[in-house]
Amino acid sequence: MATVQTLENIKTTLEKHIGKRVQLKANKGRKQIVTKRGVLEEAYPSVFIVRVDDGANGSSRISYSYSDLLTSNVKLQVIKGKSEEERKVS
Repeated sequence: MATVQTLENIKTTLEKHIGKRVQLKANKGRKQIVTKRGVLEEAYPSVFIVRVDDGANGSSRISYSYSDLLTSNVKLQVIKGKSEEERKVS
């Protein structure tokens, strides 16, 4: 029961940050850590979607479950302030 409440808390917290830039660190196993930056796009009942900037290839969408955050397989950090690209333009 406590796990369900915790997953709901994670979902509620993520919903507050929809549209903001985030940094993801995902553990892909065998000491492989993937770091990506993108925008938190949507929060569904059991997964959340991040639109990732792929540079020259455009962008792609990646989904993770809330349990990935709970078990620390994925770490998500909201990027505060302007991004590097926005600073260059200003």
